[in-house]
Amino acid sequence: MSQGCVFLPPAACHAVEAELGVHYISEGQVRTATFSGALARMAAPWRLIVPVEAVTACAVALPTQKARWLRQALPFAVEELLAEDIEQFHLALGGTLPDGRSRVFAVRRDWLKAWLELCGDRPPAAIQVDADLLPEDGSQLCWLDGRWLLGGAGSARLALASEDWPAIAAACPAPQTVRGPRDQPVLQGVDAQVVLADAHAWLAAQRPSCDLAQAEFAVREASGAWRRWRPVLGLLGLWLILQWGFNLAQAWHLQREGDRYAAASASLYRELFPDDTRLVNLRHQFDQHLAETGGGGQGRLLGMLGQAVGALVADGAQVRVQQLDFSESRGDLALQVQAPGFDALERLRQRLLEAGLAVQLGSASREDGGVSARLVIGG
Repeated sequence: MSQGCVFLPPAACHAVEAELGVHYISEGQVRTATFSGALARMAAPWRLIVPVEAVTACAVALPTQKARWLRQALPFAVEELLAEDIEQFHLALGGTLPDGRSRVFAVRRDWLKAWLELCGDRPPAAIQVDADLLPEDGSQLCWLDGRWLLGGAGSARLALASEDWPAIAAACPAPQTVRGPRDQPVLQGVDAQVVLADAHAWLAAQRPSCDLAQAEFAVREASGAWRRWRPVLGLLGLWLILQWGFNLAQAWHLQREGDRYAAASASLYRELFPDDTRLVNLRHQFDQHLAETGGGGQGRLLGMLGQAVGALVADGAQVRVQQLDFSESRGDLALQVQAPGFDALERLRQRLLEAGLAVQLGSASREDGGVSARLVIGG
């Protein structure tokens, strides 16, 4: 496994100390330091390996396999196997044995909590037992920190001295494999012996059957939830960026359209009122012209122009007014207009009709600059 890890020695069972000497693995190298020193060099995520002496391992038959009921069934299943009050222990569920029983690991809750508190804001991503790192194949023994670890396919997870092996060898399933340094005396009666250059590095590369980080010690839940939501958050961020870009493009387009209409309106105003050269507020100035001439012929003229101005600038001032004649007696307004084509004249006529004005379009003639026609409004 590529994660760094810290191995607590057997002495960690008796004292929870930041200055306790430990072995740790970082960037593939096995080193020694105090626990606090090793923690400072750990890059997340990392694993905490506890000694098997701090754990009681057993195998029990559970009455249910439903996850919602397992946590409630565990205390009743292992209570008689523990010498102390069950309330003092944190229980972790391991794998299933060939006979259907389940592995259960019990560790004193206050002891485990004290070591995790020393980790501060850098908790381990997993909490494992050193003897549980041994492969589940027959009986496995490994020399580590001055004692033999016993694991494998059976339910036993123990630490023992060399002289204890003859008493339990018959109860351990075959094949019996021993791993240790070259100078370590061979245990009698085993099936195979494997020389290890460094047991800490070899154990760190194995796959454990149980993680003690369960229930209240499930330190991996927050990071797991974050990983599950990362794709959704990524899509949300992408959508926000696209929406922001669309809003900018739309605002830029509307600004250009507004500027174009404003320029067309100003051009038409200058044609209608050539003496008024100073433009400050086009709408206000246009309303002022209407108020000044209200009630007379010019008021009527400006009233008709006010109705027609929207139609004249709708195409961006493509239709230009060349001459304007108003007949007060007939009540009509004659415009000599120039447009880029006959279709522009027809669109202008339709817009004037939609504005509620009576419109007569005279004969149109083609010129070098487009099409010229006489347009009569009202009458």
